[in-house]
Amino acid sequence: MSQILAPGTVAPDFSLNVTPNQKLSLHELRGRPVILAFYPADFSPVCGDQMGLYNEILKEFAKFNAELIGISVDGVWCHEEFAKDRHLHFPLLADFEPKGAVAKKYGAYREEDGTSERALFVIDSKGIIFWSYCSPVGVNPGADGILQALEDLSKK
Repeated sequence: MSQILAPGTVAPDFSLNVTPNQKLSLHELRGRPVILAFYPADFSPVCGDQMGLYNEILKEFAKFNAELIGISVDGVWCHEEFAKDRHLHFPLLADFEPKGAVAKKYGAYREEDGTSERALFVIDSKGIIFWSYCSPVGVNPGADGILQALEDLSKK
């Protein structure tokens, strides 16, 4: 597994496509917590389960005013179909070209297969990584760690 960025690190800014004609930049979300969920690939069984779970508990993230962002090396068209197939209601960003550039900034790129690690980051309202976790690629990390981090962040 990769060595992902640790808590206390300034979250690297980025701008990635969410649709073919629309980009989203991390700095646009300053002032509220952000959950970055890097995942290996659209349509893989574990990724589908993980993103589906997060979709089901979006209201729990919203209680903390947190924005959830999914990121993989897949292209926008693949993300569009994946989101439609899974009925996802949060943005999926395409870290497609140059492939994995953002994942590399976060220490979450898998050189051996050209995908992202299954890495999670909770970023505070000032753009500092508050919590990070890297799960084995074949294991759904669930949401408990994210929710605990958001709870802890809310008490800060």
